[in-house]
Amino acid sequence: MTETAAWEKAIRQGPFLYEIPASARDDMRVAARVYADDDLWSQISQDRSLEQLVNVATLPGVTGAVYAMPDVHLGYGFPVGGVAATTAEDGIISPGGVGYDINCGVRLLASDLRAEEIRPRLEETVHDLSRSIPAGVGRSGGGGPVDKGGRFTLEGRELDRVLAEGCRYLVERDMALPEDLSVIEAEGNLAAADSGALSPRAKQRGRDQLGTIGSGNHFVEVQVVERVFHEAAAQALGLTEGQVTILIHTGSRGLGHQVCTDYVKRMDEVMARYEIVLPDRELACAPFRSKEGQQYFGAMCAAANFAFSNRQVVTYRARAVFARRFGDAGHLRIVYDVAHNMAKLEEYGGKEVCVHRKGATRAFGPGNPETPERYRAVGQPVFIPGSMGTASYVLVGRDAAEELSFGSTCHGAGRAMSRRAAKRAQTGQEVRRKLEAQDIVVRCGRASELAEEAPMAYKDVDRVVDVVHEAGLAMKVARLKPLGVVKG
Repeated sequence: MTETAAWEKAIRQGPFLYEIPASARDDMRVAARVYADDDLWSQISQDRSLEQLVNVATLPGVTGAVYAMPDVHLGYGFPVGGVAATTAEDGIISPGGVGYDINCGVRLLASDLRAEEIRPRLEETVHDLSRSIPAGVGRSGGGGPVDKGGRFTLEGRELDRVLAEGCRYLVERDMALPEDLSVIEAEGNLAAADSGALSPRAKQRGRDQLGTIGSGNHFVEVQVVERVFHEAAAQALGLTEGQVTILIHTGSRGLGHQVCTDYVKRMDEVMARYEIVLPDRELACAPFRSKEGQQYFGAMCAAANFAFSNRQVVTYRARAVFARRFGDAGHLRIVYDVAHNMAKLEEYGGKEVCVHRKGATRAFGPGNPETPERYRAVGQPVFIPGSMGTASYVLVGRDAAEELSFGSTCHGAGRAMSRRAAKRAQTGQEVRRKLEAQDIVVRCGRASELAEEAPMAYKDVDRVVDVVHEAGLAMKVARLKPLGVVKG
């Protein structure tokens, strides 16, 4: 008889919560909780993400419970859409709990333009964005420090300053406005960054990738606010129905990938020294307070600063496009910028913990001191991108999330189909035709990328967002509809 998998012992705790008790497997230290409705639970159960979540619940120093968001799917070691907190004093830090794209995140820009104003010039605007913002695997734009196309290559000391100072350095370079910093998570700078903890290879990979979006599910999308759910919160965020916005989704590119590669290998080599035994080597980790743990944390923070800066330079380029096309009316204001691949030190119940969020978004409520002052009345903004051709959402965090999920919510719709399966299901040209039939302007360098990121490859974003709203993790504010998209 086949042994019952731990996740099959899950107990439904409510309409949007399932719990796999700590007793479900001998090596679990805490329970594993999954936010999902019945349909999403059925989808989630099809891959190994729940098995991965149970494995995460075995990590040394893990505390409270581990969580999966409704967009959860299979990842490297940790599932994408997973949250785990480990005690800073005697717990571990794991590169797999952050992922290869360190500080992959989302930034929303708001304009004063209305949809009817941009529609006649939409195609030329999206084309200009695609020419101004390099996209695709390894595409950097090259060139000197800054040229007319906004191309940007970092030399020596410049890269170290970006790694150490993040967006603050870009204010000095006139690529960020001083007021931008207050609406970026951590003001675009993690103080624990240690550029010396990065390998030469990591730095080499990042030196000419600032201001690029890369490939995969990364994008720059022109959108319109289709519907407002909460007027007061929308007003606080400066959003109104019919308004044109831009959503930017990218991270630390090859630099962050190399940091993860370097430290997964290093931690795999030292775990025996710390007597750490794991059910999956992809969970490779080291004690947070150890030399290796602190070096990874410093390198991760530096890569996160690079990612904040990457989205800032993309913003700089998008602002230049809108200024060219629309003059003063095209000014783009940052609503907020928030990461969804990060490990951060936070305090819960009087205890300092390292919260790993992999494909999960920080969602602090009005009461949290890290919520920007201008949003303190409603909560920290949260952005949940859909896939091409589907809606994206603006939400705000809720104080209850600190008890429910270590102040976390989902980060997107979540894959329902592998990239390989998506390419078998339809061609990139078929996806392009379907998007254009919806009056969505598409710019993408490779047809295969369109096929991999087709809407059918993802879960239903409306259903995913409804779960986090109803579960009390975050509150719906607005629904954004795509008008044009630039992808790698």
